[in-house]
Amino acid sequence: MQIKQKIPIAIAPHLLEAAIIILPIILYAPLLIYWYDGWLNKTISIEHEYFSHGIIGLPFAAYISWTKRHQWRKLPNTDHPLGAILLGLGGVFYLSRSPEFVNLSFPIVLAGLCLWLKGVPGFKLQGFPLLLVFLATPNPVPYLIAPYTLLLQKFIAGTVGFILLQLGLDVNVQGIYVFVSGRIVEVAPYCAGLKMLFTSFYVDLMLLYWTESWTSRTKTILLVLGTVVISVSTNIIRNTLLTFFHGTGQDRLFEWLHDGWGGDLLSVLMLGSVVLLLYGIERCYSLGRAEC
Repeated sequence: MQIKQKIPIAIAPHLLEAAIIILPIILYAPLLIYWYDGWLNKTISIEHEYFSHGIIGLPFAAYISWTKRHQWRKLPNTDHPLGAILLGLGGVFYLSRSPEFVNLSFPIVLAGLCLWLKGVPGFKLQGFPLLLVFLATPNPVPYLIAPYTLLLQKFIAGTVGFILLQLGLDVNVQGIYVFVSGRIVEVAPYCAGLKMLFTSFYVDLMLLYWTESWTSRTKTILLVLGTVVISVSTNIIRNTLLTFFHGTGQDRLFEWLHDGWGGDLLSVLMLGSVVLLLYGIERCYSLGRAEC
């Protein structure tokens, strides 16, 4: 009888833990499916496409949490009042009819669960996965900063015009508009390269964590600065090609790069350059500064 009584007692905590994990999955599975469908098929709003790095970021966050499961179980079961507050706030956001609030309820509920189940130590343990989830959650930030990208738009338009002039094309730049042989191309706010920059910084975070290079301030600074250069340069190349294709009447190539998989290919090449940059930085340090 004692053995039979001990078995349910031993199983109960695991059942509770499983229930707590399964419940958010059931609640947020439709939302995650909607995000992934929008990111992969480009059916989501332009602002939410800025967070398409979540395609790789969310699985990576789940993987990190899984690797920390043994450390998680060793933590004492202690709650924190902020956990209940966040869970309540997340519930209110989830039940609201605002898509932005429903989106934000996802990282809020996850953070609340960590604090409610394991307190501050649990929140710290899962801090990086929570950060990845938060930064991959679609929100109105791109829409809010779009009006402040005018200087960047003008810089890109001017640079594109200069490059095309060197190629012998009839180019005229007026602010954010580039005229090529009478055809006009606008460097719109969403073409200013912020999406590329957001994605690059997100990948930086993942790489710095994976390689543990975040412990070196110099490596981190070099990677971030190099990423900015790579991202801006890639966006200038993209806008130059788009303007060239449109100005010379090559509409199929324009659509391929603007709306097709050509843009995805360029993004992959850019992210590959970021990976190679970190590899170069690591190799430089391994050889010694004198040989860099």
